[in-house]
Amino acid sequence: MTDFMTRARAAEEAMRQVFPATPLQRNAHLSERFGADIWLKREDLSPVRSYKIRGAFNAMRKQPSQDLFVCASAGNHAQGVAFMCKHLGVKGVIFMPVTTPQQKIHKTRTFGGDQVEIHLIGDYFDDCLAAAKAWCADKGGHFLSPFDDEDVIEGQASLAVEIEQQLGRVPDHVVLPVGGGGMSSGVSTWFGDRTHCLFVEPAGGACLRAALAAGHPVTLDHVDTFVDGAAVGRIGEKTFDLLRNVHLSDVHVLSGDRICTTMIEMLNIEGIVLEPAGALAVEAVEDIQSFVRGKTVVCVTSGGNFDFERLPEVKERAQRYSGVKKYFILRLPQRPGALKEFLGILGPDDDIARFEYMKKSARNFGSVLIGIETSRPENFVRLFARLDDAGFTYTDITNDETLAQFVI
Repeated sequence: MTDFMTRARAAEEAMRQVFPATPLQRNAHLSERFGADIWLKREDLSPVRSYKIRGAFNAMRKQPSQDLFVCASAGNHAQGVAFMCKHLGVKGVIFMPVTTPQQKIHKTRTFGGDQVEIHLIGDYFDDCLAAAKAWCADKGGHFLSPFDDEDVIEGQASLAVEIEQQLGRVPDHVVLPVGGGGMSSGVSTWFGDRTHCLFVEPAGGACLRAALAAGHPVTLDHVDTFVDGAAVGRIGEKTFDLLRNVHLSDVHVLSGDRICTTMIEMLNIEGIVLEPAGALAVEAVEDIQSFVRGKTVVCVTSGGNFDFERLPEVKERAQRYSGVKKYFILRLPQRPGALKEFLGILGPDDDIARFEYMKKSARNFGSVLIGIETSRPENFVRLFARLDDAGFTYTDITNDETLAQFVI
């Protein structure tokens, strides 16, 4: 056993004094769907509904004389630090982006109580990270990185210790979501070459793929915060040192819309609430199903801190990605009966979800924004064919991101 494995095992044993191991559950639905033995490591069922408590616990227990901890977080690390501040009776100063979901801000306050002070700074994680480090340098305290810290990485590796203990063996494949790399580097280091690790990033924050391509950590030009639990603009230096030999073919990048389909599926079929980052590993199985068939696969559901006020957006994005909802602009003749003619073209499963029409009295045609929901993607092929046959002019804007920002 390596020195790292010894420390990770010690961390796992020590944290049992604070919270129990998260469940490792076989998922019959996914196993049948992909023809594999698929298990979910339910980090969404930890006391703070994410794996981040592991790193916070391990790093803070190694600073027994410290009475002030400072951190930056997109939400989950903040909750882990707040939980441990209250448990240990120490003070915490926590920086989070202004764009952090309210559910995560509220839970951080709930877990930390009077022990924590919260500052909302900047639109992105990297903004509040700089602010937290500046505050710490000016006023003191121990800065606790959400991922780029050896003790945090070691604490996150306790997740892998549990997987091996609970499964009774090493799985064939482990699918890991990646943000700053703390958990993915810790888990992959624990397993080494004993299993095949696959890494999954959101398209709006693929910092591991960028670092591997460049040979060193790089700062992304833009970060999309939708997958807030993994929306990191630059992978950690220490975490990349442990991940630098990962093959690019083992890094999968998924769009935010695609991730939403798994969030909806897991909620509707399994009753499991996952945040966008928590759904990354499950959704990635579809890309690797050809070579995991008949194998044992563990997917880490990294978090379940989901604000249900976001559910309509998640459903909308999932429907658009699945092809069962489309938006288009229809050029409608300004004459009696034109709208009735259009409505007669709709199929039995086509439902109007949005209709906005502005009549221009000086024009012969008006523009109509229409949203259609249907039961199967192929229904749109038939709908558009009927529109063409009837001579209607229309433009599908479903995947026009620039236009969709303003009208959808």
